[in-house]
Amino acid sequence: MMSKAIVIGSGFGGLALAIRLQAAGIPTLILEQRDKPGGRAYVYQDQGFTFDAGPTVITDPSAIEELFTLAGKRLEEYVELMPVTPFYRLCWESGKVFNYDNDQAHLEEQIGQFNPADVEGYRRFLSYSQAVFKEGYLKLGTVPFLSFRDMVRAGPQLARLQAWRSVYSMVAKFIEDDHLRQAFSFHSLLVGGNPFATSSIYTLIHALEREWGVWFPRGGTGALVQGMVKLFEDLGGEIELNAEVTQLEAEDNTLKAVKLADGRRIEASAVASNADVVHTYEKLLGHHPVGAKRSTSLKRKRMSNSLFVLYFGLNHHHEQLAHHTVCFGPRYKELIDDIFNSDALAEDFSLYLHAPCVTDPSLAPPGCGSYYVLAPVPHLGTADLDWEVEGPRLRERIFDYLEAHYMPGLREQLVTHRMFTPFDFRDQLGAHQGSAFSIEPILTQSAWFRPHNRDSRIANLYLVGAGTHPGAGVPGVIGSAKATAGLMVEQLAP
Repeated sequence: MMSKAIVIGSGFGGLALAIRLQAAGIPTLILEQRDKPGGRAYVYQDQGFTFDAGPTVITDPSAIEELFTLAGKRLEEYVELMPVTPFYRLCWESGKVFNYDNDQAHLEEQIGQFNPADVEGYRRFLSYSQAVFKEGYLKLGTVPFLSFRDMVRAGPQLARLQAWRSVYSMVAKFIEDDHLRQAFSFHSLLVGGNPFATSSIYTLIHALEREWGVWFPRGGTGALVQGMVKLFEDLGGEIELNAEVTQLEAEDNTLKAVKLADGRRIEASAVASNADVVHTYEKLLGHHPVGAKRSTSLKRKRMSNSLFVLYFGLNHHHEQLAHHTVCFGPRYKELIDDIFNSDALAEDFSLYLHAPCVTDPSLAPPGCGSYYVLAPVPHLGTADLDWEVEGPRLRERIFDYLEAHYMPGLREQLVTHRMFTPFDFRDQLGAHQGSAFSIEPILTQSAWFRPHNRDSRIANLYLVGAGTHPGAGVPGVIGSAKATAGLMVEQLAP
């Protein structure tokens, strides 16, 4: 069987790429090793509760809409996106609360309560963030950086925007209050970036949210995955589940076929990998000199942090919660330093708490609530911890904390729960060192310095997803699909 294009993995990046290829008339086959599509956006169902495993913040609906439009369809026919307000509720142990939303007057009023001088500072930060958003996201977010010349061309704008500065230092330039500095710098953690090391280009996430809002699909993120799969199949695309690719077969510097765990060999004109980039080069192409060389150099790069995630269903709906809550612990800079650099687990934590039933009660039985809470933790290369031991300990500490601060009665209300640790990122998702977001988004690992959307030596090997340009996060991986699709269509278009 000869497929024109094979996409390995059905995360958001892989799905978006496959849709673009199929819409361009290129017969495309997706091979997914797990029993459901979605990659990190997997879904667990348990006793009537639905848990989205991964991304729950949808911030650029226009990028998703574009996939349906170019296929001659309408997004609304496949999935309903519901606005989330506030975007996030940010909470501190001091009892301070900041409801971060899209209402400028309301934002400024709240900022004024923290520090009146920061109202004007916030306006200046917003306009900086909007400038970065125009340059970094709208202009460069879907353009492949294949040669150093591409980087040099982008250089003057990046220099003008002071891209060498960190997210936090840029925020601190405009804003004085410590709480507000945290409120406007934590976003880079959503894509695996340390706010004290990640390029200030990532402040664009703030403008991106202000531009399009924060959304949630009715039925959960999994419903968006299902909508994209249906769109792909409506276009004539094929997806196979439980189809683990074990090797990319190459002749000289050209891929000929993929080999599967079940012994099959499928020929292809081009292959795009939405699998982890280190896994792609080391496990799938390690037998080839290019794969061996690339995997060695990729392993020297800094990987982003991992996550400890706790999914739990309660027989009670905590209506006092916002859909998205960020629970800041007692330390900020020091904790982040521990997450990215320490070989041990910190005694404290900051948490992101997801309460989707606030927006969509159908994700739990009547009167109940589905939740997940995640804590950023070091990846296995930073802290070589035994998560069989650490996981249950951290789970108990987090449950205690949530019960004391946010969800009274939690333990009595507990119906079901499960954990996802750095071991699971490594073993179930093939993530190098259990990293949750692939290569860390520091300046020297961004744009041209990231693994390219098309391999420079193996001309029909392409990458899509968090490990390539532009990076992690739902808009990032959907942007990577646009960049990669452009290159593949050029090569394969009928």
